[in-house]
Amino acid sequence: MRTLVLNAGYEPLGVVSFKRAVVLVLAGKAVVLAADEVPVVAATLSLPRPSVILLTRYVRVPHLRSVAVSRRGVLRRDGGRCAYCKRSATTVDHVLPRSRGGRDSWENLVACCLRCNGQKGDRTPEEMGWVLRVRPVAPAGPAWVAQGAEGTHPGWTDYLPGAVPAAVVEVA
Repeated sequence: MRTLVLNAGYEPLGVVSFKRAVVLVLAGKAVVLAADEVPVVAATLSLPRPSVILLTRYVRVPHLRSVAVSRRGVLRRDGGRCAYCKRSATTVDHVLPRSRGGRDSWENLVACCLRCNGQKGDRTPEEMGWVLRVRPVAPAGPAWVAQGAEGTHPGWTDYLPGAVPAAVVEVA
């Protein structure tokens, strides 16, 4: 069970375990904005199980927060579709292969189906005569800060501006 943490200005900060959220609420550092149906019950108290909490004091956050590159993140960014044929993607492909100096970066990784990944092998899309249907870019925005690898909780959509950020630009 995960809990969305909002700064005092209502911008998403991240996602924590519900246990950490309960500790923040009990310490008076946060208030519950949205809760699940089942409350947290102890011997001496009962409180709602938080799904969204709001910090009572503003936390200053560095402006340039980059999202770590991960296979799951690349697949989510590309909508689970192959960058070459638009079929369902289960793997990640390096546009510039690693053997040729390609790095593990948001700009060099795309979602790919097994068939296209096997055919492409150690070549670039240009060498294959393929067109890269998307221009991979690093994801940004509050929804990416808050989303876990499993995606968002249904009750979070009211608190996340742009629940599905446009991180991949279609190439015409």
